[in-house]
Amino acid sequence: MRLAAILRKEVDASRPGERLPSSREIMRRHGVSPVTVSRAIAQLAAEGRVVTRPGSGAFVAPVRAPAAEAPDLSWQTVSLGDRVVDDSGVVSLLVQPPDGVIPLTGGYLNAELRPVRELSAAAARAVRRPDSWAVPPLNGLPDLRRWFASEVGGTVTPSDVLVVSGGQSALTHAFRALAAPGEAVLVETPTYPGALAAAKAAGLRATAVPVDVDGVRPDMLAEAFALTGARVFLCQPTLHNPTGATLPLDRREQVLAVATAAGAFVIEDDYARYLTRGPVPPPLVTLDRHGTVVHILSLSKITAPSLRVAGLIARGPAAQRLRASQVVESFFVAGPLQETALEFVGSPGWRRHLATVGREVDARQEALLTGLALHAPEAIVHLVPKGGLHVWLRLPAETDEAALVEAARREGVLVSPGRIYYPSEPPGPRLRLTHIAAVTLAELDEGVRRFAVAFRGLLEAAVRNERAG
Repeated sequence: MRLAAILRKEVDASRPGERLPSSREIMRRHGVSPVTVSRAIAQLAAEGRVVTRPGSGAFVAPVRAPAAEAPDLSWQTVSLGDRVVDDSGVVSLLVQPPDGVIPLTGGYLNAELRPVRELSAAAARAVRRPDSWAVPPLNGLPDLRRWFASEVGGTVTPSDVLVVSGGQSALTHAFRALAAPGEAVLVETPTYPGALAAAKAAGLRATAVPVDVDGVRPDMLAEAFALTGARVFLCQPTLHNPTGATLPLDRREQVLAVATAAGAFVIEDDYARYLTRGPVPPPLVTLDRHGTVVHILSLSKITAPSLRVAGLIARGPAAQRLRASQVVESFFVAGPLQETALEFVGSPGWRRHLATVGREVDARQEALLTGLALHAPEAIVHLVPKGGLHVWLRLPAETDEAALVEAARREGVLVSPGRIYYPSEPPGPRLRLTHIAAVTLAELDEGVRRFAVAFRGLLEAAVRNERAG
């Protein structure tokens, strides 16, 4: 509109708050009708150039700061490529439940079982040491490395130990140091979701090796090495997560022989060393003479989530690569944290804590298994573990696993879907239930009851749908 363009120039040359000529004056100046004037003023008002005040006229609008351009982050999609790491499985195991919701998932002791008082006392002693805030030895405090070596046993020496920031960090270092991006890494199937995420983050292709009630099958492991050319195998020989299987001695020897023949490393995640009930075979690393096994022993599971301290044991050039990875990524584990761990494991409270957790594991596993048999007999227990924190369940084939997890959440209980434990297609619906996250046995029992309500409801709905169909 010609009149709007003329008035726009006049407004741009005026000061904020100045009054525009009256409609009658504009009509006279430009020889236009009242309708044309109204339309022009309305256009400028819509552009935010003028404000109209009924009975007073139109005024130049106040100066407005230019609108900030919305950030456009879409360019990052191209630059980042397809190296997407799915952390949802790990996050689901770490998230704190809302009030009133009972956790039957997770991987750490509940708050009442953590040795908080003893750890606090140990931390107080640790920070009083004059050199606790200095740069520690890059591979860890000598006394802490000596303690890890003595715990593992065999021919492991303190010089074989690298202190790292927890088991997850140890896995990440091991994957990056022992395999190149694009290579295959063999994992038990099912397996710990954090391991799958760490492998993906390192650019590796996780390839499944089946397990049975005795753990990984050596024959299938040999076949997987031959087919993939992989040079790394991750396993949890003791209380495998999630199935609870423990490799007998003869299978441990077979696994070691298969890996040695393939010229491959075995990453042994000994996460459950302090959660076993009864004797278990010796760690793979104590059977190893040639540096095949890289061993991980973490303190976080048995103490508290934030005691991120683990011993990573390796020999030869592999050990040198692991140490280099640690130095380049984070220099070293914080001295006060190492000192705290050393103070605690060297105190009488350490052994008392282990005994307390052992009794709790026994009582809670029995309560969980009893509750499942009573309230959810359709959920088949894969095996009764010799300790540990979890029970692995096989569900009826027609069960919608994702729907069951959601139904349980609505009933006020969190359970862990089986899908996140598989690097490829799962064989059917599965669940992992954890007994150690609930605060009391009564809460644990109530959690099983709530799960059973959700499970029965889903099964009954499936039957109704089948009949209706």
